[in-house]
Amino acid sequence: MRGSLTSAASRQTYPESENARRSQTPIAPAGLQPSGSVRRAVVLRLGAISLRIDRRSIVVGFLLLAAVIGLAVLGLYLGRPQEGAVGAVKAIWGDGSEQLVRSVQQRRLPRFLTACAVGGSLAAAGSLFQSLTRNPLGSPDVIGFTAGAAAAAAIHIAFFTSTVWTTGLFAVLGGMAAALGVYLLARRSSRTGGLRLVLMGIGTAALLTAVTDAVIVRADFSDAQALQQWTAGSLTGRGWSHVVLTFGTALALLPALIPLARRLSVLELGEEAAASLGVRVERLRLTTLIVAVILVGTAVAAAGPIAFIALAAPQIARGLARSTQVGIFLPSLCGAFLLSGADLLSQELEIGLQTPVGLVTSVLGGLYLLWLLARRL
Repeated sequence: MRGSLTSAASRQTYPESENARRSQTPIAPAGLQPSGSVRRAVVLRLGAISLRIDRRSIVVGFLLLAAVIGLAVLGLYLGRPQEGAVGAVKAIWGDGSEQLVRSVQQRRLPRFLTACAVGGSLAAAGSLFQSLTRNPLGSPDVIGFTAGAAAAAAIHIAFFTSTVWTTGLFAVLGGMAAALGVYLLARRSSRTGGLRLVLMGIGTAALLTAVTDAVIVRADFSDAQALQQWTAGSLTGRGWSHVVLTFGTALALLPALIPLARRLSVLELGEEAAASLGVRVERLRLTTLIVAVILVGTAVAAAGPIAFIALAAPQIARGLARSTQVGIFLPSLCGAFLLSGADLLSQELEIGLQTPVGLVTSVLGGLYLLWLLARRL
């Protein structure tokens, strides 16, 4: 009798235990679930540092790199079909006619490299901000940091003798001031929520954009024309000094970007969970703001306030990798591809003599933002 009761109790308990185990199993978001029980990954070790990379992300990264190289060849070849693609590439090393070599080395190549560096920097900053706020709208062009950098750079260009280096310094300082203002406005009860940071940033961006417009109105005619083109986002006339500024800044910040991306992936689990795992949340926020604003400031100084790249590149990279953990390199490659491709498109458009690349990215960004809002609301 006792044995039958025990058997009956066990028959009633096991289904409940199975259901409980199923209810406690975490489910990945749709479209981002790993294939199989465990996603295949490659672990790279360099001394005490180890880096886990998903194999699909590696494949996507190589494909994006190949696409960027293809755009580079197309950009060098554009406008001179008689020289051929091979001749345009050889001109990089000085092989070809004097006119072709000068065009490639002094105009096309630095313009393309600046586009890659600016796109990669904006995408990296956007990835950091979106992880920090846990919001796909948390990009520097939406939450006011790009507007702060643009306002300070516009003031410097309009009223002072400017170079790419001094403009970069003013842009970084302006972005820092905007970031500090947004951070203090969003801070409440010793914490800074991601949604609150985004909302305060949107209001700050509107105010700082008005400041930039006022500077253009008050500037001299020649300065106003240059500022109008610059604030639209332009890569026209970019030289090697812009390449050194943007690539140099990105490489200098690389040792900080990799560990930041790893810690921010933990923060995406939630502030309490991250704190329980030893992450100092507020220190991580401040460090992320500083590093990302420097990237944004140098990008704005080189090409003006370009929209869409920081907003969309991280999300596109996540979609291609089918993972929420894409690190910093994949969004950067995606951003470099998007901006260099948009620049080539802007050179082919017959809208005036020089179509700003920011016009192309703004159109694409508006469509992307409408799609994102329609999907989530």
